[in-house]
Amino acid sequence: MLKKNNDLHGSAPDECSTAILIIDVINDFDFEDGQKLFDNAMPVAQNIKELKLEARKRKIPVIYVNDNFGKWKSNINILVDHCINDNTLGKSIAELLRPENEDYFVLKAKHSGFYSTTLSLLLEYLNTETLILTGITTDICIFFTANDAYMRDFKIIVPSDCTAAVYKEQHIQALDNMKRIVKAEIVEWKDIDLARL
Repeated sequence: MLKKNNDLHGSAPDECSTAILIIDVINDFDFEDGQKLFDNAMPVAQNIKELKLEARKRKIPVIYVNDNFGKWKSNINILVDHCINDNTLGKSIAELLRPENEDYFVLKAKHSGFYSTTLSLLLEYLNTETLILTGITTDICIFFTANDAYMRDFKIIVPSDCTAAVYKEQHIQALDNMKRIVKAEIVEWKDIDLARL
């Protein structure tokens, strides 16, 4: 049985039925089609920022789930510093969505945020039942994370304007598949009633 603290990280609560996952936004976009993905992700990043601010008002925890870029010694500070200080393509998104002290952060090595990470343990600690999935890309890391969340019996919400893919068709198809296969609720972020969750 887990022993709980009164407060783990600043204003992030020890217990909340809902959590927001922000997936792979700390990203240098240094890969094939990186420019196309960045162009689609930039407006989405602003929506994620606004959703995060609303979540903070309601004490809903925000969990960054981010690829480790294949650098097994990497951590959040190294990733943020790389994206911002090395003047990468993803600098503006990393600056906009830089994790704050009260945010949680989980590094992943594969597509799903659950695969060989501490995410399940953290969500158990928080007593979370509903996940709001945001970030990039809709058809890969969001999709794989949604599948794993579904198999763990989480309720899934995917705000369509808080996720992006390289191509619009891939984005739309992934949203349709998540709605059909994992029973995800697909809405725009402003239509999520955070007070109800």
